[in-house]
Amino acid sequence: MRNLSIAIVCLALMTGCASHAGTAAIGGAVGAGAGVGGYEYHMNNQKKRVEDDFKAGKIDQREYEIRLDQIKRDSFFQ
Repeated sequence: MRNLSIAIVCLALMTGCASHAGTAAIGGAVGAGAGVGGYEYHMNNQKKRVEDDFKAGKIDQREYEIRLDQIKRDSFFQ
């Protein structure tokens, strides 16, 4: 995710502000990247919470696997 953000910023610096359409496209890409990053951060926190619940004995192996499967299906990168 960090590499994608760096690439988008570099692209923005290279294109400049000469084109309003180009600037809008870059702004949209940066916004989308930030949205995906926030979503993945949330999903990572959910995964950690499930792992902590399993280690603490609050949920059994079956529930652990069901929840992790749901998180993996909802996530873009995991």
